[in-house]
Amino acid sequence: MNELYEFLTGPALWAAFTIFIVGLIVRIVYLFALSKEKDRVLHNHASLKWACRSILQWLIPFGGMGFRSEPVFATASFVFHLCLLAVPLFLLAHNMLWDETFGVSLPALPDFLADLLTMLFMVSAMILLARRIIRADVRLLSTAWDYYFLVLTSTPFITGFFAYHQIGPYKLTLNLHIIFAEVLLATVPFTRLGHIALFFFSRAFIGCEMGRRRTRTW
Repeated sequence: MNELYEFLTGPALWAAFTIFIVGLIVRIVYLFALSKEKDRVLHNHASLKWACRSILQWLIPFGGMGFRSEPVFATASFVFHLCLLAVPLFLLAHNMLWDETFGVSLPALPDFLADLLTMLFMVSAMILLARRIIRADVRLLSTAWDYYFLVLTSTPFITGFFAYHQIGPYKLTLNLHIIFAEVLLATVPFTRLGHIALFFFSRAFIGCEMGRRRTRTW
């Protein structure tokens, strides 16, 4: 178990981060080239101000049409994505590992808050799963990947919670947590998990378009 842990927190971690970073860069460059080819005018009127404003508006969960039409689903989706990003980035144990491996760290969440966010994540994941099962229109459009996505994102949270609270065999749950987390990280650029990068990129250019139109109006 110790040898496996050393491998997972050493070469495997470096490999997962390399695949993640390089994959996202390739995907964003591809999207940039595709958008530039389709709309050359937009790039001549890019506005960082309006891009940031557009992203900020979409990050606020309670102002859009989605929340007004489906408040439970919209809230669950927002909480799901917020916790999916916040817990791995700001968890104290992760920051200690990153400081040891990469020499960098971020502000750390208090343990009780990390536990709360983990439980909120699991509740939101169950709501999203129930919606896919119960609603006929959503179930009809769901694929095996949609269910696998929820399992893939949930397993690092479950095993990490078990490992921290020493529920079950500690070394086994810890290694499983690292394995699932690294698989999740490495698959982000090549699956629908990369829609987060696509979201920021698309909102940035929508913001540029808004700025261009506002400029023309003025």
